[in-house]
Amino acid sequence: MSINDERDNTVEEEDFAELLEQSLSGQSGRLQPGQKVTARVLKITGEWLFIDTGHKGEGVVDLKEFLDLDGNLTVKEGDDVVAYFLSSRHGEMRFSTRIGGGASGSAQLEEAWRAGVPVEGLVEKEIKGGYEVKLAGTTRAFCPFSQMSLRRVDNAESLVGARLEFRITDYSENGRNIVVSRRVLLEEEQQRAREESLAAISEGMTVSGTVTSLRDFGAFVDIGGIDGLVPLSEIGWSRVKDVRDVLSVGQQVQVVIKAIDREKERISLSLKDTLADPWEKVAETYPEGSFHTGSVARLAPFGAFVTLSEGVDGLIHISRLGSGKRINHPREVLQEGDSVEVKVESFDRANRRLSLALAGAARAADEEEASIAEYRRQSGEAPKGMGTLGEMLQAKSKKKK
Repeated sequence: MSINDERDNTVEEEDFAELLEQSLSGQSGRLQPGQKVTARVLKITGEWLFIDTGHKGEGVVDLKEFLDLDGNLTVKEGDDVVAYFLSSRHGEMRFSTRIGGGASGSAQLEEAWRAGVPVEGLVEKEIKGGYEVKLAGTTRAFCPFSQMSLRRVDNAESLVGARLEFRITDYSENGRNIVVSRRVLLEEEQQRAREESLAAISEGMTVSGTVTSLRDFGAFVDIGGIDGLVPLSEIGWSRVKDVRDVLSVGQQVQVVIKAIDREKERISLSLKDTLADPWEKVAETYPEGSFHTGSVARLAPFGAFVTLSEGVDGLIHISRLGSGKRINHPREVLQEGDSVEVKVESFDRANRRLSLALAGAARAADEEEASIAEYRRQSGEAPKGMGTLGEMLQAKSKKKK
């Protein structure tokens, strides 16, 4: 046998020995109470979840630990779950995703603190600065008010008597001084929900949401565990000065996802994009030459914007406001809120622009042009000699003389 063959056999024997040791240790190694394992769900029954931990014997977890608040099962066969070993009896190993009451839990509180295992506790009473919580056996712990919920609880006494999950954040004096937090678990759950929501959405989707807060610059909407912002400009097709005039906290809305910044977890939403675009029918509703009544929405140095209907504004240029006289600002003629009759002079669908004129001035100009045209028709003059009505009348008078 060559040296290389001997070396290969030696390596194979060492690999086999290592694998055998790992196999034996996996089969016969004893789990310690509180030890954390990742296991695969084998079977789900009406009361228990059976898991494969890689050790001899079946592992079981109470099915209630995998039900959400609505009683829906959160796992399925084949999923991997994280659990903590409690005890073994008759070849059956009991596991839990959290440590609850009883002697077995009481002996493992320190391990739960070190491993970050959730513990179940009973809120017994309100004390100075927080709550007294009973954990495993007769062990007492303290939960500050700020650590009981994501937001301050208005009625502190309402939680007394509730059995909730906590995480031990401080364990000292051999368990005589224990501080717990429910808030950290809620924040982790909230973060998981945000990550799941971010993974499930994409730009352009229409989703349902709930208005959570109103600001001067827009509204925040919860779209399933994560908030997105509807800017003021995306509230509606018409100009919105105050978001509170349109939305209210708790209102259910449909919104379109405009942009997603996954790194910063920022989402831009639009309520406007779920509404019919009023400019789609502007050409039919406001054809050139037609007259309509509108409201002066705002004044600018170059003219006055007039709202004809929700989301449809037109502009009267300052040159069309002075009835032939030069003015310095539209406020010399109009005020915001004034009701005015206007004529549509031109329409630009691509740029969403309507050019308007005050109806009175427009009608006067139309009448003057009609009179000039009629005079020319009767006098047989060519249309190229354009002039004012006064000039035409003066010329007609000279002919009679």
